[in-house]
Amino acid sequence: MKTIGLIGGMSWESTVDYYKYINQAVNRQLGGLNSANIILHSVNFSEIEKLQHSGDWEGTAKILKLAAKSLQQAGADCIVICTNTMHKVAPNIERHCPLPILHIADATAFELKQQKISSVGLLGTKFTMQQSFYKDKLLNDFGVNVITPSLEEQEQLHNIIYNELCKGKIVESSKHTYVKIIENLHCKGAQGVILGCTEIPLLVKSTDTTVPLFDTTFIHSEYAAKWALD
Repeated sequence: MKTIGLIGGMSWESTVDYYKYINQAVNRQLGGLNSANIILHSVNFSEIEKLQHSGDWEGTAKILKLAAKSLQQAGADCIVICTNTMHKVAPNIERHCPLPILHIADATAFELKQQKISSVGLLGTKFTMQQSFYKDKLLNDFGVNVITPSLEEQEQLHNIIYNELCKGKIVESSKHTYVKIIENLHCKGAQGVILGCTEIPLLVKSTDTTVPLFDTTFIHSEYAAKWALD
């Protein structure tokens, strides 16, 4: 079994699920008392968040590059960035660390293709929804068309992520907001919706809507576990 290097803490609320899901996936395959070989480098999200909102992506990349190098030195065989948004700087990290990065959009796209989804809605931070690094990978590499919410809806989603979910707050009215936006995307032609922020599954579950949901935290974790066992 190979060793998975996790860059977590963005936020730590969802990193907990990464650790749980990866270990559960490994145990399903190997049984007994088996669990995953994991090394975790957890960053201070307050520093990352300030740099994100000031537009200093090079600054965020510097923090994650140091994290990746520390995981390499500790014996990791791959890097898993436990967040959707920070995959914006994945190419920058790859240039400075020889370990493969298991990209969250690749993992999600493989699942979409398996479910025969060709048009999908995308929820996440406004960085993920508005910038091209995630949407272009789905479209150009996998032929999956991406539909995003209106700018007003994006602002609502973004604020709930940073002001509530990253702080562990689960608010029922916010769940209703998310479900309404999910259904709006479905009406626009989305066959399913990507929960493209690793905190969103803390709030919205597949039982909350009839629209197929793609939980990127779970999908990415399963992808990492499979890679480690192959």
